[in-house]
Amino acid sequence: MSTDVVMPQMGESIAEGTVVRWIKKVGDVIDKDEPLFEISTDKVDAEIPSPGAGVLLEIKVKEGETVPVNSIVAVIGAEGEKPTASAASVPASGQAGSTSGPDGSDGSDSPEDAPENDAPGRANGAPASAEPATLDDLRRTRSSPLVRKMAKEHGIDIRNLSGTGISGRVTKKDMAEFIARGVPAPAGSPAARPAPTAPPPPAFKPGENVRIEKMGIMRKKIAEHMVMSVHTSPHVYSAYEVDFGKIDKLRQAKKAEYEAAGTKLTYTTFIAKATVDTIREFPFSNASLDGENIVYKRDINLGIAVALDSGLIVPVIRNADEKNLLGLSRAIQDLAQRARTKQLKPEEVQGGTFTITNPGIFGAVFGLPIISQPQVAILGVGSVDKRVVVVDDMIAVRPMCYLTLGYDHRLIDGADAGRFLQALKNRLQNFDESWV
Repeated sequence: MSTDVVMPQMGESIAEGTVVRWIKKVGDVIDKDEPLFEISTDKVDAEIPSPGAGVLLEIKVKEGETVPVNSIVAVIGAEGEKPTASAASVPASGQAGSTSGPDGSDGSDSPEDAPENDAPGRANGAPASAEPATLDDLRRTRSSPLVRKMAKEHGIDIRNLSGTGISGRVTKKDMAEFIARGVPAPAGSPAARPAPTAPPPPAFKPGENVRIEKMGIMRKKIAEHMVMSVHTSPHVYSAYEVDFGKIDKLRQAKKAEYEAAGTKLTYTTFIAKATVDTIREFPFSNASLDGENIVYKRDINLGIAVALDSGLIVPVIRNADEKNLLGLSRAIQDLAQRARTKQLKPEEVQGGTFTITNPGIFGAVFGLPIISQPQVAILGVGSVDKRVVVVDDMIAVRPMCYLTLGYDHRLIDGADAGRFLQALKNRLQNFDESWV
């Protein structure tokens, strides 16, 4: 008896997944729970185990193809069963299923937001004059008549928005919030419409010696999220220089003890501990904006950025303020290791309320990171380098580090950011030895 392999739903809000790589090929013998294929979603990359043992009879979805959750992507047969001659062929991209959720709707719209059956740009069954260029464009533009009317009245191109509906579809609520953020409103006067922008110059000229490579799934998602964040939040930065002298001594003194406990005592661990205590002191750093409301998060869910070969992923330490230094050290190491081996669960990269990113490990003196929406602040950590400084009117050599706070100027002013960074600096330079 054959077993269908389906695209798993990696989290409540996940409606589809992309097959990045087939680990097994047609005809291979496979054990139950052995890695079968690798997928990428909006939230996480993961290796998917086989639901049963046997022989991989058929692969239905090719690498790079995106299909809805619960779509059949492969078939496993009993051990000894032979695949058919045509089993290795894979359907062309886009034939595996529709882009709606498993129940045919995304559940995010009210009845007045229900989409029309015809694709955007069609009227009374007439052929469309201009179809969206990409699958993502199609998802966003396949919205309700009301949403498209609001977009037209306000001169907004839906394809430039990332919505909260299935696969980024723009809903009425998304459009209302976008307009409320200050997009010029309707008006029949030409002055009220956004000024047209010139298209970017071509990336290369005909005949130019270039190599063209399609963006990977993760890189494409990062690009979309970064553009969305910059369009959402007015970013401002403040930087403070911190003396890591005391932390360096504590780290050297306790390093072996932590290694014996199965973890590494890194600068990041000290920074994480000092940061969560500072966040507790300044609740505005652990908030989000919801229209005209400020949502203060009671839980501190600390995101720690991890660099991968294919991009950046931010696992989240939940209730980080409830952990001691050893607990934070273990959590950071565990999440980083599983991020690099694609073993993270979807919920482990969701729900962050504040993020730390460390470009300093690559030698950067400091960084100006982009905020992870809907958060309002992000801490960039520079390299820890020995520098000549003045201490008590005397010249000394100390391990110094620049900390940069990127913050949403809609909520956080420069004075507030300065108080946050000063408190963080004091905690790091006078780190409580009882915490180690």
